[in-house]
Amino acid sequence: MSDDVLLTEVPRTLDEAPPPRLLGFFDQLALWWNLGISLLLLVAAQFVINPAADRPLSLAAALVAVVVGSVIGNLLLGLGAVPGAETGAPGMVLLRGLLGRRGSWVPTLFNVLQLVGWTTFEIVVIAESATKVLSAGWRWPFVVGAGALATFMAIRPLGVVRGYLKQVAVWVVLASTAYLFVQVLRQPLDHIEGGSWHHFWRGADIVIALAVSWIPLAPDYSRHSHDARSSFFGAFLGYGAASMVFFGLGVLTYAAYGGDDVIGSLLAIPAGTIALMMLLIDELDEVFANLYSTVVSVQNVRPSLDRRVLAVVMGVIATLLALEFDIHAYENFLLLLGSVFVPLFATFATDYFLVSRRRWDVSDDARPRMSMLVPWALGFIAYQLVNPGFVDWWAEWWTGLGFEAPSWTSASIASFAVAAIATVTVGAITRTTGVADRR
Repeated sequence: MSDDVLLTEVPRTLDEAPPPRLLGFFDQLALWWNLGISLLLLVAAQFVINPAADRPLSLAAALVAVVVGSVIGNLLLGLGAVPGAETGAPGMVLLRGLLGRRGSWVPTLFNVLQLVGWTTFEIVVIAESATKVLSAGWRWPFVVGAGALATFMAIRPLGVVRGYLKQVAVWVVLASTAYLFVQVLRQPLDHIEGGSWHHFWRGADIVIALAVSWIPLAPDYSRHSHDARSSFFGAFLGYGAASMVFFGLGVLTYAAYGGDDVIGSLLAIPAGTIALMMLLIDELDEVFANLYSTVVSVQNVRPSLDRRVLAVVMGVIATLLALEFDIHAYENFLLLLGSVFVPLFATFATDYFLVSRRRWDVSDDARPRMSMLVPWALGFIAYQLVNPGFVDWWAEWWTGLGFEAPSWTSASIASFAVAAIATVTVGAITRTTGVADRR
């Protein structure tokens, strides 16, 4: 990123003056491309292929789901970056304009839970992938090492990312990824049996969910952008291209080698160990981004807290969780938690762009409009009715209601549409009747 890039100058607290807007289009393109280069997407590709218990998607259906899900999810991600560029506010602070300062603490809590979970999961992915190369005894050193390095990056945010990711890692990763694609495509892609298009949208929803999970973080970086256009296209093209590549590689690896261990299959490729280690090193930027945005989210509740101290505290918590817990059991919950943000973003974006038309208050005195909880809740219900996810007791409760959505229905699209329509309706009612929310 540019020589004076912003995040080396990030204020310690939200009460300080905002840093200069120094990120251009290529800076943000490189940032989001690097964030999309993730072993997590390789692992999550198995959910795309097997989105339901009764039958998998065919190879063609899975690859189309990757493309369609990437386009939809990253259009939303790019759109989510725009308000940050226009207002200069981070993600959770932006929600003050919707719910007021104290009202924004509710989604902030969900976001912190999500981010701590994803930070922990990324550390586990790094450590367990490393143990496949070395041995199980190396797990804890890699957990501690990944946690410590990510914490350092969050203390001095893009001073490390700018000098390493853009100038070195991105080119090494491109070469490694191209090599893995060539090797996988040399194999017969015939390990998906009985596949169909029946649960196409459930597979696409997995891809959409991973992109949408970044929306609460996008303004944390786009607030430093030169302009809204750069922030939109940087996020949309950067993360969109990377997610297509890595979800696609995961799907093709599954089709070429079968089994449930995509990482192990890639390691079996000649020189696959070297290529995977290059990707493993680059995985640190996902840990950093989640950790940094956890800190910024906490500062929405207590703006005076020093982000450097928070970075250390949150880094230690995520590292301890990675050492002690089976985070794989938490993965389904993370996807469920991510579904909270599809209708929340739909409500926010519709209000910001259409109802309030960019007249947005992010101050401590922002007026809470609690009627906007209604569109958020309706959108969340719509999402769960279409796709309640993989947490057994939760899915059983929703399916027990007796509603069966058509197989062609996308939970993300249905949720977004319901929340958006409800937001316009609530906005029209409050304008017509003169009803105003009060503290």
